[in-house]
Amino acid sequence: MTIHSFASASSMLPRDVRAALGSDVAVWQNSGLSALELPFTGKEFADILALAEHDLRALLDLPDTYSVLFLQGGASAQFSLLPMNLLGGLKHCDYVESGHWSRRAIAEARPWCDVRIIESRDEGSLPPPGEWDRSHDAAYCHFTTNETANGLQFHSYPEASDVPVVADMTADFLTRPVPVERFGVIYASAQKNLGAAGLTIVIVRRDLLGRARSGTPAPFDYARQAEAKSKVNTPPTFAVLVAARMLGWLRKTGGLAAAEERNKRKSAKLYAAIDGEFYRCPAPPPHRSSISVCFRLHDPALDLMFLEEAQARGLLHLRGHPAIGGIRASLYNAVEERSVDALVSFMSDFKRRRG
Repeated sequence: MTIHSFASASSMLPRDVRAALGSDVAVWQNSGLSALELPFTGKEFADILALAEHDLRALLDLPDTYSVLFLQGGASAQFSLLPMNLLGGLKHCDYVESGHWSRRAIAEARPWCDVRIIESRDEGSLPPPGEWDRSHDAAYCHFTTNETANGLQFHSYPEASDVPVVADMTADFLTRPVPVERFGVIYASAQKNLGAAGLTIVIVRRDLLGRARSGTPAPFDYARQAEAKSKVNTPPTFAVLVAARMLGWLRKTGGLAAAEERNKRKSAKLYAAIDGEFYRCPAPPPHRSSISVCFRLHDPALDLMFLEEAQARGLLHLRGHPAIGGIRASLYNAVEERSVDALVSFMSDFKRRRG
């Protein structure tokens, strides 16, 4: 039986990336060491880190005015680290409340700064960036580009202003081109589109460095990590290697424009199967995510039956977020179109038998 994973946490990896990593774990480039054994202070890991940053910069066309940090702790850790690093002598931070993860970011920021919620919508829509009531005295303006639990995604970005824009791009990082110059900070956990859990990428405009509050621990200080090339403490070395392999794969498969085309094609197939009377998607078309596709059945009693039968067919990890429920298919970069085809085929069969 072929296995297809639609997990929201750790995504599948491309088959050739998994094969390369298998060789890396066995022995790293005739060094006699496994990739798991490489010291972070050695030349071998320095080369891996440099390759990962080079390919990331190439994919994003990232200007030299930005630093790239390879950090531990997950994106959730950044919810607190952002005000610790960016507040400077200011008090206020703007936040857009758009769903589950933006609310988590707001809650974690509140002990560190005066949070202003400048936009808040119900969970079926997103506030257009052009309509945000942005403050002029905020340290930054934060939003979540893709709400994985709610199946919502911003399809346009705010314009740059004197107040830096900060984006949690964990779910849709590197799934489409991004106008990086509009952002002060972009951050994302790696496990969704860059492979292994344990690594968080933070891209920060260099003029924002050096604002950390007194007492910020050295591993959490963006400026100190930038100066130390992400080596203030031991970085998650193997997760960085996985990211380097994934970044190389993204470049070889056409870059971000090609990734966006693939992701739109995959999600369009799935939404076409959903729309109708049997399956229901709560997100209106203008706000639907091309990465996190959330839906339910017309009869809630059928949801559990759907999940059980899907798993028996090798269609795994389709249960919705615990706070939301329902069904969710996460279509990250490495999820193949054939997996979506298999899910659509099962959905058609389930509807025929249970509709």
